[in-house]
Amino acid sequence: MVTYMPKIDKKTRKIVTVAAVCAALAIILFGFFKVGATAALDDYVTFGIVAILAPLAALNYVDYRWQKGINQNLPDLFRTIVQAQEVGMTLPQAMDEAAKRDFGPLTAELKKMTVQMSWGYSFEEALTAFGKRVGTNLTQRVLPLIIEASHAGGNVEKVFAPMGRFINTNNLMEKERKTQTRPYVLIIYVALFVFLFTIILLFKTFFSAAEGVPLMATPTASSEEMQRIFLHMTLVQGFFGGLVAGKMGEGSIEAGLKHSLLMMLVGYAALKLFM
Repeated sequence: MVTYMPKIDKKTRKIVTVAAVCAALAIILFGFFKVGATAALDDYVTFGIVAILAPLAALNYVDYRWQKGINQNLPDLFRTIVQAQEVGMTLPQAMDEAAKRDFGPLTAELKKMTVQMSWGYSFEEALTAFGKRVGTNLTQRVLPLIIEASHAGGNVEKVFAPMGRFINTNNLMEKERKTQTRPYVLIIYVALFVFLFTIILLFKTFFSAAEGVPLMATPTASSEEMQRIFLHMTLVQGFFGGLVAGKMGEGSIEAGLKHSLLMMLVGYAALKLFM
């Protein structure tokens, strides 16, 4: 049995964001009072950034899985409504019958919709409320077409079949797009690993040997300063590289937060272990 993620509402997202920012500030302030404005403060700043990214990335992933469950079950829902109409059920009866089946995260929303219709809501009003609750990009494109067909006085039941085929085609295209862009996401990770390998190799073979030796009448930076510079460069590349990976792979910058978190942690661990 497939387990679907719950919906993340705006209130939960705001609470988690505020809590994450407060936790990050607490970590950074603790580090500042403990080690001062030294190179060791970078570790606390890194942990503070992680404290912000980790919960936001987790929320985004849960919300993405919920939206995916909605979009994947919409074609089955519309097919069920069409089949119920073919055996002579009215539209409210078809919706009530569909609410008894398992359509993942759609089931709870369908039950709310049938309850609203039993309270006297019209089909258009219940469908509009359903669209506001769900709010995925796909439902925002499909539901207004169904509502307009209802307002125009057409046979609304016949709209569900082509809408189901459209959603199914859209899901297949989205899956194909992700398959085609997956190699480009991998390239971003490879670029990070190449960058880490290069700076670690340069540090071990060149910068350590040249520490304190004047080059062109200018003394070179200490190994601690170079480590700090490389750490900053790695964190910046990991963060923005992750955002680009999310935009390319899933079409959303927010989806790149998990990539940013992973790349920053990998880069931080690599520099701490090998430099």
